[in-house]
Amino acid sequence: MKKLKKVVLVLVVIIVMAAIGLCAYIFHLKPQYEGELKLKNLQKETTVYFDDFGVPHIYAASEKDAMTTLGYVHAQERLWQMELLRRIAPGRLSEIFGSVALKNDKFFSGIGIEEASAKAIAKLDKNSQSYQMTMAYLDGINQYLDEGVTPVEFTLVGVKKEKFTIKDVYNIFGYMSFSFAMAQKTDPLLTDIKAKYGAEYLKDLGIEGEFNTTQIKSSKEHLEEYTAISKSVASLLDASPIPPFVGSNSWVVGGTKTKSGKVIFANDPHIGFSQPATWYEAHLVTPKFELYGCYLAGTPFPLLAHNREYSYGLTMFENDDIDFYQETNKADDANQYQTPTGFSTYETRKKTIKVKDTSDVVLTVKSSRHGPIMNDVLANLKSKRPIAMSWIYTQQPIQILDAVYGLSHAKSKEDFKKGVQLVAAPGLNVMYGDAKGNVGWWATGKLYKHNKGVNSFLILDGASGKDDIAEYLDFTKNPSAENPKWGYVYSANNQPEAVDGYLYPGYYLPEDRAKRISGLLDTKSDWDKEAISQMIYDNTSSVATTTVKSLISNVNLKNLDAEGKKIIEVLKSWKGTNNLEDVAPTIYNKWIYLYLKNTFEDEMGSDEFDVFLGTHIGKQVIARQIALENSVWWDDIKTKNKKETRIEIVSKSFNEAVSQLKKQLGNDIAAWNWGKVHTVEHEHPLGKVAALRKLFNVGPFDSPGSNEVINNLFFGFNDEGKYYVKGGPSTRRIVDFSDIENSWSILPTGQSGNPFSKHYDDQAEMYNAGKFRKMKLNKEEIIKTSTKLVFKPKP
Repeated sequence: MKKLKKVVLVLVVIIVMAAIGLCAYIFHLKPQYEGELKLKNLQKETTVYFDDFGVPHIYAASEKDAMTTLGYVHAQERLWQMELLRRIAPGRLSEIFGSVALKNDKFFSGIGIEEASAKAIAKLDKNSQSYQMTMAYLDGINQYLDEGVTPVEFTLVGVKKEKFTIKDVYNIFGYMSFSFAMAQKTDPLLTDIKAKYGAEYLKDLGIEGEFNTTQIKSSKEHLEEYTAISKSVASLLDASPIPPFVGSNSWVVGGTKTKSGKVIFANDPHIGFSQPATWYEAHLVTPKFELYGCYLAGTPFPLLAHNREYSYGLTMFENDDIDFYQETNKADDANQYQTPTGFSTYETRKKTIKVKDTSDVVLTVKSSRHGPIMNDVLANLKSKRPIAMSWIYTQQPIQILDAVYGLSHAKSKEDFKKGVQLVAAPGLNVMYGDAKGNVGWWATGKLYKHNKGVNSFLILDGASGKDDIAEYLDFTKNPSAENPKWGYVYSANNQPEAVDGYLYPGYYLPEDRAKRISGLLDTKSDWDKEAISQMIYDNTSSVATTTVKSLISNVNLKNLDAEGKKIIEVLKSWKGTNNLEDVAPTIYNKWIYLYLKNTFEDEMGSDEFDVFLGTHIGKQVIARQIALENSVWWDDIKTKNKKETRIEIVSKSFNEAVSQLKKQLGNDIAAWNWGKVHTVEHEHPLGKVAALRKLFNVGPFDSPGSNEVINNLFFGFNDEGKYYVKGGPSTRRIVDFSDIENSWSILPTGQSGNPFSKHYDDQAEMYNAGKFRKMKLNKEEIIKTSTKLVFKPKP
């Protein structure tokens, strides 16, 4: 008995010691929010106040000191995220994840971002402020890398620490630029449809801009293998540990339409959800400079920001800045290809991809005059026909560092525009408002034209030169608006109006959000911050109710049973809201999915149909194609000697929807709440491992919102009938120049990327409920609500 007691006692002691050790380890891993630290290369003592949501307010004697400190505290919270982001463009994920990331690495290392970064860096003015401040920021990151706590992810995955360089900054911006593009998903798919079924099948898809009726007002063959491009790139972006940028809303209301007479700025960029969240907020104050910004991991200047003088933010322009060209090889020499002036030799480069736990992979990439050959970098592209990708980002001078520095350091509206003009790619709608009453919107990007008759939404001919870019446009031809007479500017990824009679081609999203935003703004002239906050969380579709009427008009209501009629009545009384308790959106989205599936999948096949659903066209077509009684798509090509009609397809889809919803959610229609099927979980790359899910992931939560409402919590359709939110507003920001010290923001989860920090997920429930917190500028208030970490110069 005594021996047993001793054994038990020893076990208890071991367990207690293990628990103490684990607690000590976890405490050791937490970020440091108070006390003193020493940093090299600081000129004077710098104080960081971490407010009640973990936002650092950095008070420094110089901007260089502020940037060094920013790099340190940013790395303290987001070093793992920085590490992932810097590895994507040069193809270095396989080093830490193994062969599962090899396809991703082959693609990104092949498309030339790293090489374009090197060219841009070689031309940098090393004496410029943008360069000097970037190096100070990197110095702060690297000092944390040397002296700070190693993130738990580094330990679990086995990441070897390496210094951050300016090339990492450029590679991160490069990945961001590529993730904005839509051509890589869309052009090959449309080419395949045309090759299989003819141009008639493209007419109903609105690819010439026919569906874009709500436009932003300016104040001025054998191509089944091509579809492998769409499928491969879509799957790479979907599986990326850092999600792509996909949309956004922004509106800036001038003083003539606000209660205070001052500008109110609103912005909510839409990005795929991940954990940690995309943005890191920080407030920098020096005797000559102040800025409150949202920073991408590993980048020194914010893409979204404000101070007491002005505010700015972004949405996606959705312009076409990628073209695909089919090259023609010389018959007896695959190293040469046809050009308008004869045959040329492909440029060739080799890249070595290191793969964890296995041998290196040597990738050989050929490039034509148009760009890299996709056959070399996409494993699923088996075609013997070489397809080149022409992308503005790698072809034009990359001045992104000077651009974002210029945006964040502007002294006037005209000064701000100079920064906007430096962005050749990606195409962005840059939104602006200031304390002087100015509002503005400018589309960035080096825009260009093809010859008349060239459809840039299809694979182009690379040999003749007839499909080459014919003209580059001056920035003055980019869509824009400054202080328009209607009193506001806005963008929701919709088609801008024509400039000089030219409607710029792009991958514009449906008019739903744009119609709702402009409709709301037009009806009021007494906007305040509270009303804007309700609008930015708006869950109502101004288009869905019209689509419902079209659907219902194609169902024979007399043939429905009592249950079917009850469901129709739920839809008829629907106001277009997508709140947790609503039933109609559950029915509507199931019906829409089955209508799309029964209409398009027979021609496309299941894989291509899935790609189609993820494109702008798959979203655009919902409200428009249903109105086309004689569309060629209605016929099911799999049924012989029969031609289906719109009524047959829509009615069939309704009956299937009812049957599947009953099976999924039961017979009580009133219990089919939207919150039961529309959920969000913010996933960390390591949260995919079941044992680590609860530690690293945030959620799941029942989620309001939907596809293409202002509160755009978007999802993909599936047979399961569960709508897992892929992404949405990466922040919601409202800057009110009548009360600048009380402007509002919210992040989807929290400031910190450290799972042991209290700020890892402390905003998640607030975000889901449409609440906000202050972006504090008042020093006295900041001190009262913060912990203090002092950085002293290290000898």
